Amino acid sequence: EVQLQASGGGSVQAGGSLTLSCAASGFRLASYAVAWSRQAPGKEREWISCSSISDAKTYYSDSVEGRFTASSGISENTAYLQMNLLQPEDAAVYYCAVGQCALVANTVYYDMYYWGKGTLVTVSS
Repeated sequence: EVQLQASGGGSVQAGGSLTLSCAASGFRLASYAVAWSRQAPGKEREWISCSSISDAKTYYSDSVEGRFTASSGISENTAYLQMNLLQPEDAAVYYCAVGQCALVANTVYYDMYYWGKGTLVTVSS
């Protein structure tokens, strides 16, 4: 059975850090691009990163560039999102997904096949 399990969410104060994990089972994570997105209450889903396998690059949204780092552990079959300098506007439910992504004309396009359930991040000021 194909599964993605996101974990690691929690409550932090502004300026703090959290690391989210996305454990994959039933398939090889390294065969797909891994994307992270988030959705705050009342807002649309925001894509924040995608680690493309076609060009071996990770793309970040402007809102998290320089603060968040996506990575993957091949042996663990797990993806990670290291989040530093968290701000109240980063509070959201965070999701991981796998599929494909590509940068075309300065825009990242996403085509995700599998989704994990979200993990909640709250940031207090």
